[in-house]
Amino acid sequence: MPITEILQKNADFYPNDVALAEINPQFEDNRKMTWREYSLIETGKSNVYKREITWGEFNKMSNRFANLLLTRGIKKGDKVAILMMNCLEWLPVYFGALKTGAVAVPLNFRYTADEIKYCLKKADAKVLVFGPEFTGRVEEIFDRTPEVQTWMYCGEDCPSFADSLDRLITYCSSKAPDIKISDDDDGAIYYSSGTTGFPKVILHAHRALMHACMVEQNHHSQTKDDVFLCIPPLYHTGAKMHWFGSFLVGGKAVILKGVKPEWIIKVASEEKCSIVWLLVPWAQDILDAVDSGKINLNDYDLSAWRLMHIGAQPVPPSLIERWKKVFPKHQYDTNYGLSESIGPGCVHLGVENIHKVGAIGKAGYGWEVKIVDPDKNPVRRGQVGELAVKGPGVMKCYYKDEEATNEVLKDGWLFTGDMAMEDPDGFIFLVDRKKDVIISGGENIYPVQIEDFLRKNDKIKDVAVIGLPDKRLGEITAAVIEVKEGMTLTEEEATDFAMELPRYKRPRKYIFADVPRNPTGKIEKPLLRKIYSSEHLVAMQNEIK
Repeated sequence: MPITEILQKNADFYPNDVALAEINPQFEDNRKMTWREYSLIETGKSNVYKREITWGEFNKMSNRFANLLLTRGIKKGDKVAILMMNCLEWLPVYFGALKTGAVAVPLNFRYTADEIKYCLKKADAKVLVFGPEFTGRVEEIFDRTPEVQTWMYCGEDCPSFADSLDRLITYCSSKAPDIKISDDDDGAIYYSSGTTGFPKVILHAHRALMHACMVEQNHHSQTKDDVFLCIPPLYHTGAKMHWFGSFLVGGKAVILKGVKPEWIIKVASEEKCSIVWLLVPWAQDILDAVDSGKINLNDYDLSAWRLMHIGAQPVPPSLIERWKKVFPKHQYDTNYGLSESIGPGCVHLGVENIHKVGAIGKAGYGWEVKIVDPDKNPVRRGQVGELAVKGPGVMKCYYKDEEATNEVLKDGWLFTGDMAMEDPDGFIFLVDRKKDVIISGGENIYPVQIEDFLRKNDKIKDVAVIGLPDKRLGEITAAVIEVKEGMTLTEEEATDFAMELPRYKRPRKYIFADVPRNPTGKIEKPLLRKIYSSEHLVAMQNEIK
């Protein structure tokens, strides 16, 4: 069944139960976004603001938004893009789009104006719903993006070029539109990218969205009484698909706007959160805060917290060993997935397999996996090959890109581009990534984008951007720069030049050296990683000593 029916079911069974809560530990009175059904709660605590909606309100809000879209001519199969920070409005907008039969298109809130324009065009988006944080970026492109017919603003002080969602939605019916949706209908588009840095448009059917709900609930046994703490961005498949397990059973979710360790612990305590999904840096920050005394666990009631799980990047076994010493009663789990497989869960460790920390696990619920050689033949256990997955959560295609689709989809199998091996017990370990994408703090960073920018510097002859291991972030971005003969370039100058890049794309380390290329002209990045990862690891070890 389509995922929209779960929302209707929850509204029918639990109309007055809290579905979503938004907590902003440092609320500033500059973003009062209210729809009339909202229950606004002043907590009475300094610098904290909380809003809640019930399942009944959630469903009505989604219906109102769906009916608003219909007044704008949106029909089944049209694309509705969402560009908002995590907030209480995000999920009702997402489900409202789905209820019209349209395709929901979440956008990365880190995108620059040009990247937003590119993604809107690639997806054929007819509507963009955006929040106050993006007014400047959207204003740069709204008159250069003819594909978008409606610009819809969610918040106060609506810009002149957009329609006010808050105002218009109050005139719309709260009854569900009478639109039939099947499992095979297009449901959502997510963006991915390889080393070229140009996002691929990943199209998923409703069947895949529904399978994500079933996978997550099967893996982590959510019940109606569980409370899910959601911290990562909702545009990403990771956060939303983990929440889907709670959504399936009508459990409450808390959206925390901030990642400081004391905020995470405080909210987990006060909201009685039982499931918390973290990125590696956040887990490390929590442990560091406990070790330093900044957080005294005796000040909090964390008795409800039963599961901590991590995804989006390789997890150091030492981190989990350290976590279990501080939180011995916690279950731990990790998942592997990619946007092309509707996010986490196609490979799954399992809470019962903590002795295998370091592995990504075995085939997840409803999934098949295999590891193959370059000819797509299965390899023996212990041999390294490319990981392939198959199941109801595999994407339909890269939207309007048959060539790219055929490269990764064959006979229902999705070839991930990740190199892996299977141990004698059948557990899968990632060995390396076939692509050059850098994963830093759970975010994908695409080297070619940074290289193209740095090459604009007149003093740079050549540049290669690689990932180096980092204890907290998993990897950091390093730029190997070959300076033009007769010129000099300092690290300070390179740092200043890179300030025009978004913060998360700026290199954390600069290495001034020759950039090796092979006979076909390609940069030999494996060689660079081998050289500088070793040097960086030695430097890290010396620093620890």
